[in-house]
Amino acid sequence: MEKEQIILLVGQGGDPEKAKQISKKLTIEIVIGDDNTKIKDFSGLILKLNEDGLSLVSKNMKLYGDFTKMTKRLKHNNLQREFLVHAAKIKGKTTDLKAIDATAGLGEDSIILAAYGFSVSLYENNPIIAELLKDALERAKQNPELKDIASRMVVFEEDSIIAMTKLKYKPDIILLDPMFPERTKSALIKKKFQILHKIEKPCTDEEEMLNSAIKANPHKIIIKRPLKGDYLAGIKPDYSLNGKAIRYDCIINLSKFSNMN
Repeated sequence: MEKEQIILLVGQGGDPEKAKQISKKLTIEIVIGDDNTKIKDFSGLILKLNEDGLSLVSKNMKLYGDFTKMTKRLKHNNLQREFLVHAAKIKGKTTDLKAIDATAGLGEDSIILAAYGFSVSLYENNPIIAELLKDALERAKQNPELKDIASRMVVFEEDSIIAMTKLKYKPDIILLDPMFPERTKSALIKKKFQILHKIEKPCTDEEEMLNSAIKANPHKIIIKRPLKGDYLAGIKPDYSLNGKAIRYDCIINLSKFSNMN
């Protein structure tokens, strides 16, 4: 995949120190001011840091982590209707719940799990997406309605495939939601995935990812798929929960994979 050009545009209210840290980490140029001539003919990606936080912009597309838009979904009565919550419930256990989101992205699934009561470890290997995720989480921790939920979420900027083989604890659930080409056919999320595909390739190591999750020996593995999508790595789940557009495949009988350990 050809590497996209990218710059960091610091606008009004953007934290200069944070901009320096991001610039150094991603080895990208800092440009000050929305009307700077350097960006008028720039055809690459622009990371924008301003009073609203950090976003990734490409022409008329924007990727921005914003947990406040999920506040209503996280209310108790609404939360109980979330298919992910139903998929994540562990029979006989309601406290000290631990979850791993192995493909965190912008963390929208993770915050649903955290709202339900899970302590969630979010793994994101792409450095740009990780910055967007961390920025969104920082803002959530400043929001009175979200701060308690956000306090149960921790971002790990590393490869979850490797990390899951080195865990020192047994997670209750592991959530897998790898990006793959078929998703881009959905009109609802087409723009989001167009910009994602500019910085991150679709998942090509499905089997390795699933194997790592199995070796971590959780109580349950949850795999998020399009409603009519193929099973991850061709492995049939123990059961599935179907929504209107997505499906949660659940694997709870890990003993059938014992020859892998």
